Amino acid sequence: MTLRRRRSILLAGATAALLMVMSSPSAEAALRYYSVAPGVRLNVRSGPSTSYPITRVLLEGAKVPIFCQTPGESVTGPYGTSNIWDNIDNGEYVADAYVLTGSDGYVAARCA
Repeated sequence: MTLRRRRSILLAGATAALLMVMSSPSAEAALRYYSVAPGVRLNVRSGPSTSYPITRVLLEGAKVPIFCQTPGESVTGPYGTSNIWDNIDNGEYVADAYVLTGSDGYVAARCA
């Protein structure tokens, strides 16, 4: 096989792989964002309880992704009382009782 033919085959394979990656739906594209309760500045904590430190505060009107959910301290908020906590970023959790998910249960996979 000639060098030119090998390069052509390698280039075709690399192009096909790139097209497969570009055309496949990414996890972020499928990620859904949920609204925080109106008029609420929501504390984001480093774990699923109010005893964990606040890492930041979400502004009114914020929307958050939910990567996974985990049980934790029971909290009462605008959407009821729940022990579900939403993981919105690496090491960041918000009480599900403040997030409009449309469900009283889990809407995402449980955190590992």
